[in-house]
Amino acid sequence: MKLLSTFCCLLLLATSAAAAGSAVGYEVDGAAFEGYHVAPAAAAPLVLLIHDWDGLGDYEIKRAEMLAALGYAVFAADLFGKGIRPVTMDERKQRTGALYADRPRLRARLQGALAAAKKQGARVDNAVAAGYCFGGAAVLELARSGADLKGFVAFHGGLDLPPGQDYSKVRGSVLILHGTADSSVSMEDFAALAVALESAVVPHEMITYSGAPHAFTVFGSDRYRQDADQKSWRRFSDYLAATLR
Repeated sequence: MKLLSTFCCLLLLATSAAAAGSAVGYEVDGAAFEGYHVAPAAAAPLVLLIHDWDGLGDYEIKRAEMLAALGYAVFAADLFGKGIRPVTMDERKQRTGALYADRPRLRARLQGALAAAKKQGARVDNAVAAGYCFGGAAVLELARSGADLKGFVAFHGGLDLPPGQDYSKVRGSVLILHGTADSSVSMEDFAALAVALESAVVPHEMITYSGAPHAFTVFGSDRYRQDADQKSWRRFSDYLAATLR
């Protein structure tokens, strides 16, 4: 009950931070993108937030506001392009599949978001990247690229290792928050990632939540699991406090 009350308070506090946020237009390789930036203070540590396969929307903005209420600046990236917010299953598969098939383009868009955040005055030298589902997979791609961030966090993200890649270039710690009942990303994938991170001597922590399916943090969906959402958010909050100064 105490945890639920705390979580509800965070949601209420997030509402007050919303006024400080704004859409941010930027370009990557000549294409237009539109992210979202919120900063409670000029020197606040940064969370680079990566969206799910339906693009940057209300869910990511709500999470950004919740993080701002905790004292973090957030730049919510746009990996699909300005105005591109897939609605149908087929379009979502097409958009994410195209980026999975072109890893250099995915990395360029992630780096482009970081550059856009820096232009907003964000502390990219004191930053963690976090993402949900597709965004979790993208965060691990950013980690493998050798991005100079302090940490990488995936909520119910894709965990498979693309051919020809490894974790030898990772420069920060990794936190994986996964649902044990996830039928899209198996526990075999989870175990394989653990082996890969350990082999590469990457500091990591990996947690699974019983009964939690894929997308267990998405408010209002039939997959939402309050217990797993609250526990993973609390662990994420503690991780940020320990990782960012």
